[in-house]
Parts: sequence; C-alpha cells; structure tokens
Amino acid sequence: MSKPRSLVLPPRTRARRLDTARGPFAVLDAEPDGERRGTVLLLPGYTGSKEDFLALLGPLTDAGYRAVAVDGRGQHDSPGPRGRAAYRRRALALDAVAQAAALGDGPVHLVGHSFGGLVARAAVAVAPDAFRSLTLLSSGVGRVSRPQRIRVRALRAGLALLSKEHVWRTMCWLDSRGEEPDTSDVPGLADFLLRRWNRTRIAQLRGAGRLLLDRRDGTEELLALRTPLHFAYGTDEMVWSTADLAAAAARTGAHHTVLAGAGHSPNVSHPEELTARLLGFWERAVASPEVSTAP
Repeated sequence: MSKPRSLVLPPRTRARRLDTARGPFAVLDAEPDGERRGTVLLLPGYTGSKEDFLALLGPLTDAGYRAVAVDGRGQHDSPGPRGRAAYRRRALALDAVAQAAALGDGPVHLVGHSFGGLVARAAVAVAPDAFRSLTLLSSGVGRVSRPQRIRVRALRAGLALLSKEHVWRTMCWLDSRGEEPDTSDVPGLADFLLRRWNRTRIAQLRGAGRLLLDRRDGTEELLALRTPLHFAYGTDEMVWSTADLAAAAARTGAHHTVLAGAGHSPNVSHPEELTARLLGFWERAVASPEVSTAP
C-alpha cells in the first residue's frame, strides 16, 4: 500500500464532497494560485486513497494545474455498496467519467495509479471526449506479477474467512517482515492507515483484487484509443514487470517515463520529478492531441 510521508494538506487544498450523477465522492481539491493551465483527476490504487497524492498536489498547483484526488466508491471516505456487481470494471469507469464531468472544467488529464490505472483506461475507452490525456502510473496492461498475485489472492481469501482486524495485522506483519511497521516519523500515519483500512468496503477490496488478477491483456484497448497515452513508473517497480511495462509503452506508441530509484509509488517518493515529467507530457499532448506521443 502507498504510505503518505505527510498528512498535511498543501496550500489551497480542501477536502470536500464531489457530487456527481453517480453519487458523492470524497476528494482533495487543490487550486493553483493564478491562471489555470488545466485540470488533473487522480485515481488511487489498491488499498489506497486520495491521500496517496498529497505530495503531488502542491507541485501540480504550483505549475498552474487544478489537481483533484478522489476516493473511488467504497474507498476510505467515499460511500460504496456491499454488492459485488458495484465493483465491476465498467461501473468504476463510469464513476470516473462522472467525476470528470462534475468538476465542470471540460476534458481533464486523467492519472491512474496502479489499480487506478485499470479504472482510468476503462474510463477513457467509455468516454474518450471527457479526457485530454491518460497517464498509467505504475500500472500495466495485464494482471500483476506472480508474487503480487499470490498476495492479492491471499488477501481476498483472508477477507472471506477472517475479520478485517486479523487481516490487517497479517498485512502489517508481511510488510515489515515480522515487525510492526515504523511510522513514527509521520505524525498520525499509523492511525490514518488503520482508519483507511477499516473504512474501505470489503466488497471494494475483493472486487479490485479480482480485476488485478484478470488475465486479459489491455494492449488492444489502448491501441484503439485516440487519447494521448503515457506510461510512467519507477526503476524499482515490483507490482508489474518493468520489462512488460516498457514493452506495452513501445507497442502502443505511448510517451514513456522511467523514474530512477522510484518504487511502486513515485507519487509519494518522487513527486517533484514526476510532476516535471507529467508537465512535459501534457504540454505535448495539448499541442498535438491527435499525434502519437511516443518519444
């Protein structure tokens, strides 16, 4: 899971409810101080939340962009049904389309982190005119790597048989190799992570896990899109194979960013560098929206 390095809201950022045609969603809405160059919608990953983008909001607004990070249905502060059907890929994609429309800024740049990338590309396939560009951040075109598949299957099975508290303790043990994770350097982080876990719907966790295990290759879906496409990930990415991510970027003609020293959450660990790479991609995408964004 992504672990924010600070829980302090950046300047000009407010936590609020975004009312959409598909219901309310909790968001962090950050406005630039001056002329707006565009709007960015940020979708979090598996077991994540809008707070995973806290470090990115400041650099984006400093660059003139409105940045809106959202909790998807059943994630953290956003309400969500208990039924399995509510967390199918198309339902989540339609949520993202409704969120973009509710912002009222016209087509937005869409960034999906990890599981959020699966939702993001489905959203662009459903409603391409709602989005100016698509960035898949640490997110691949097929199922996750084998070690991660084992973890996701174990999590889904655990949630079906055990209490959420028991599953949480096991996850913490695995993440820290048998010791409690050290979160003392970030005030309130341990409490926040537990609260986020407890507020996230089991149906959402199981449904998202099911999508991460899906064998289908999404390359053809991406090739059919006219929306400018960007793959961005770190050299130390471990949820998807970096070789597979590079191959997908080459096959689709996408803009391709590899962040040296970054793991699965460059939005947490390398926000300034990631912002610079996003800005370069967006400027190129807006200048030539119908042209391939390959380097």
